[in-house]
Amino acid sequence: MNIHEYQAKSLLKKFGVAVPDGGVAYTPDEAIQAAKELPGPVWVVKSQIHAGGRGAGRFKDGDPDKGGVRLAKSIDEVSAHATAMLGQTLITKQTGEAGKEVKRVYIEDGCDIARELYLSILMDRVTSRITVMASTEGGMDIEEVAEKTPEKIIKVAIDPVFGMEGFYARQIAFGLGLEGQQVSSAVKLLTAMYKAFTELDASLVEVNPLVVTGSGDVIALDAKMNFDDNALYRHPEIAEMWDEDEEDPTELEASKHELNYIKLDGSIGCMVNGAGLAMATMDIIKLYGAEPANFLDVGGGATKDRVTTAFKIILSDPNVEGILVNIFGGIMRCDVIAEGVVAAAREVSLQVPLVVRLEGTNVDLGKKILSESGLAIITADNLADAAEKIVTAVKEAQ
Repeated sequence: MNIHEYQAKSLLKKFGVAVPDGGVAYTPDEAIQAAKELPGPVWVVKSQIHAGGRGAGRFKDGDPDKGGVRLAKSIDEVSAHATAMLGQTLITKQTGEAGKEVKRVYIEDGCDIARELYLSILMDRVTSRITVMASTEGGMDIEEVAEKTPEKIIKVAIDPVFGMEGFYARQIAFGLGLEGQQVSSAVKLLTAMYKAFTELDASLVEVNPLVVTGSGDVIALDAKMNFDDNALYRHPEIAEMWDEDEEDPTELEASKHELNYIKLDGSIGCMVNGAGLAMATMDIIKLYGAEPANFLDVGGGATKDRVTTAFKIILSDPNVEGILVNIFGGIMRCDVIAEGVVAAAREVSLQVPLVVRLEGTNVDLGKKILSESGLAIITADNLADAAEKIVTAVKEAQ
């Protein structure tokens, strides 16, 4: 689960991370009020959407030279910027040309920036440890830094026995070229960030840029936090921060039915049980020369109704030109899948090729249901056979 910048900063502040003061606003009048409650005389107006690169972004119907993060030197400018942003579609590298509508802005106190750095805490699956990544190249796309100047990225894996001890924090601070008071400030910030990461079950805490002020303080000027969905039951206060407006409508609908669905850019819709099998299915579709339109895991205990809903969600994507159903029945019975597929195909008047590969519990009954349905369903004996048949069928239908 992702949250907005202002929400991330409110959480980090509770753990002692230094952040600038600010307030969220949904209207220009609220933006003016939020600015008046800050010292000034400089404010920053920030669009709040779940995407990076807001400052370098552009508004679909706005000035291409003015992005989603703007400096204001008067209350009137705060109002003007908020008016220009609210209700408009912001396009960044991460949103694509579709962009995202800005429904709230964050009014933040200005900051005396001497240096911009990068800092994040995440789980490294290679080492199975919480890892700190830092760089002197703050304010930039970290992927670009990793590609062009990887030597400028510092990685420190934290031993879970020790946690964020002072020697880890100092190693990172020295690696960033900090000195004197800056080191003490950075150690305090890193310790607080690590505590927030672990206690809130975060999967990512990213600060870009982390800034050194003219007075030597180290402050989180931006903040991004992602959380492990499976741990949200322990954090109802974080679950309440979920902004449904930032989610893909199809993915949101899928989540309501306990379906793991992610929309992709291909043309072959996939319905599979099990994440590993779903990944293998997408890989073999690519191997046979096509692209998957989605990742969809119906889970091990899906009902007929859930399968029917999954089928409808796949077909709601106008790019889908064919569907591959790949089920290995363990807990999930093949006859349940077959009944759901038949019911959905009839309900939506299926117009695209459909290949079904079933194996496992009640497989013979499942195949019997498919064959007696009277629908143009192509059956397959194994995964390779299924991938080849759906790619061929789509090409022939074009």
